[in-house]
Amino acid sequence: MTSRLLLSLLLVASLLLVGCSEDEPPITVSLEKRQEISIQPRQPAITYAYLPQYSHTESFQRHHQLVEYLSEATGLPVRQVFPDTFDHHLSMFGQGEIDVSFSNPFIYVKLANRYGARAMARIIEKNGRAEFRGQIIARRDNDRITSLADCRGKSWVAVDPSSAGGYLFPLGHFFDHGLRLDDFREVVFAGGRQENVILGVYAGLHDIGSIREGSLQVVAGKIDLGQLKVIDHSPWYPGWVYAHSPRLSADTVDLIRNALLALDYQNNAQHRAILDAANFIGFVPSDDQDFDRIRTLSQKVGLNLD
Repeated sequence: MTSRLLLSLLLVASLLLVGCSEDEPPITVSLEKRQEISIQPRQPAITYAYLPQYSHTESFQRHHQLVEYLSEATGLPVRQVFPDTFDHHLSMFGQGEIDVSFSNPFIYVKLANRYGARAMARIIEKNGRAEFRGQIIARRDNDRITSLADCRGKSWVAVDPSSAGGYLFPLGHFFDHGLRLDDFREVVFAGGRQENVILGVYAGLHDIGSIREGSLQVVAGKIDLGQLKVIDHSPWYPGWVYAHSPRLSADTVDLIRNALLALDYQNNAQHRAILDAANFIGFVPSDDQDFDRIRTLSQKVGLNLD
């Protein structure tokens, strides 16, 4: 008996020992009675993707009610899909796997330039603005860093090269204060997750981190936020945007846009619950020209939008 066969028999014996106990009667299994299990093909649907700035679990919890609402309000089947990274979101859109994209404005401009995406609506943040900004954070006990100038020569962790609040806006803010990329000891990226940036700074792995404002609340209760401080904020820029694929018909786009704009945070309790889960309070109409400031900023700091 070869050693491989002996090992196989021992493994089978161990599984049998694990699977049965003295109190359990043996079960006779007839292999003559079989039933074929067929895999049901997935039904066509409008695919909806939230740029993965947080974990898939967080993405689902924030948006599944909104996806259900869109299905009901438009009468169209809508299904949420989950890109793994910012680049994956871009490639899925280009390959026709995303029909409705909810993304930061930096990604939107890339989608528009590469694949003809067009803006439908921008969200209104909980602070009442249809804009947002980035934050630069450090550990509170790091006395060497109290201002933007102190960030020179330090280790910087950012969210993703295509992150708006977590990279582009802070980079532009550094740029306006005389700091360039080669002024930092290193610039590393956290795989598209805001949480990873915060935890990297909290753990002391990096001197500073850049995130979108509001991200600290995602990890509240998991870490002591009192151990972190905000060094500075970037300027405000156009907010997160819903964009549609050029493959969608004008009638379908109108249905989706109108459903988004109809959500009433102030006067409809059901709508309020949907928007509270998504962490914003409403929408304003939007078009491509709203994002010309992103194009100007990207050009200024030397980032490619194609």
